[in-house]
Amino acid sequence: MIEQPHHLPERLGLLSATAADPFLTEDLLRGIQGHGGVDLAKVVEPLPEDDARWLVEPLRELVDDALHQFKDNRTDADAWLAPRLHAALRLTRREAADKRIWNHLALAVAPDYVAWRHLITSSAGRAEPRINPARFKGAPDRQCFSRLWWAAEMFRNGGDYSPVVKACSNQELLHYALRVELVDHRPTAQALVRVMEQGVVSGTREVNGLVAAINTAGATLVYDALAPDEPRDPEALRQWIADAGSALPVPRHDLPDGPAEEPAPEKSVTALVEYFTDLFETAPVRGRTIQL
Repeated sequence: MIEQPHHLPERLGLLSATAADPFLTEDLLRGIQGHGGVDLAKVVEPLPEDDARWLVEPLRELVDDALHQFKDNRTDADAWLAPRLHAALRLTRREAADKRIWNHLALAVAPDYVAWRHLITSSAGRAEPRINPARFKGAPDRQCFSRLWWAAEMFRNGGDYSPVVKACSNQELLHYALRVELVDHRPTAQALVRVMEQGVVSGTREVNGLVAAINTAGATLVYDALAPDEPRDPEALRQWIADAGSALPVPRHDLPDGPAEEPAPEKSVTALVEYFTDLFETAPVRGRTIQL
């Protein structure tokens, strides 16, 4: 397994996909050998130096803790790291939509973590281990770190990250839900977590079937009409970001606090939990026979 780069940057930067390509070597994608970091630093666009959010050290420490704590079960690291990454790297959605920052985090700061978390082999064990390049520079639902940040952003309930932990404990929900726009509706995201907590759905096939049914039903039913959401107060997020420089380190054993936004309306979440529970009764789930 590769090690962290010998030269770690002090601050995050912007690494374009084109500039990243030469560093996605075959040895890196096979988890054999990474890069030293010096040459990569030459093609990175710097971010403002007066912004404490771009310091690398807190992010690297989180990654190191995850590597140590979850060495026996890599997938469990997602639920632990997602809320803490979001709380440590306080971004606006516009900033988080810039793939260049995630390219830099994955290739310059923590390529060893990407390799550890996403190195895969064939089920028969005959193929050489390999990492999908999309884990370094891919779509938001595939890239190693952006998928976790966006999961935390979509599933947090105001400043409460506990729904994020539940959502990230199911890989199918984490992967599939981030690809549908409905999760951007806060009561929908919270209701999805609640039906999992209540045991209505549990396994991968069930989650897949429910999310597909919800997405299909959303073509004819406007969820915001059934379960209206309250507009978010932008000042809460602005203040949370402004406080980044004076914030305490992200806690390891307790969940951090997110922006001091109001949670999704409980009445709306409850209404959707009931609707999704009924919807799941007839949702197509592979291997399940529906009793009519």
